[in-house]
Amino acid sequence: MPTGDLNLTASQRAHVDAAIRHAETLSRAEFSVYLGNSADDTAAFARLLHRNLTLPARSVLVLVDPVRRALEIVVGSWVRQRITDTEIEVAALHLRTDLAAGDAAGGLVRCVTMLAEHAKPQRVLHTATPEADEQA
Repeated sequence: MPTGDLNLTASQRAHVDAAIRHAETLSRAEFSVYLGNSADDTAAFARLLHRNLTLPARSVLVLVDPVRRALEIVVGSWVRQRITDTEIEVAALHLRTDLAAGDAAGGLVRCVTMLAEHAKPQRVLHTATPEADEQA
């Protein structure tokens, strides 16, 4: 991950914002991205930010601190039921790769999209309903 400032252009911000809106619609979870300086303990700082979100249980926070070369992903308890540590690690790995290549916006979009895909509610194809039982 490159050190220093990772300022996004207005166009890049709009692209990340659109990805967040799509992720929220897809997964029914709240997504937040923090790109900037954090405290020395980036994990504790990320957890603090996450706790202060409107719905922390249904939220995902992606924190990137370019100065400390840190990346943290915090998920709430509701989201945790739908996503594994491995899925989070893979999304983080892709984000790190994109950051190293100098594509912060693309990496954030891909990370948020991957997390949303894994966190989305599973589609139930067959279910017993009272109406179906009555018709049988």
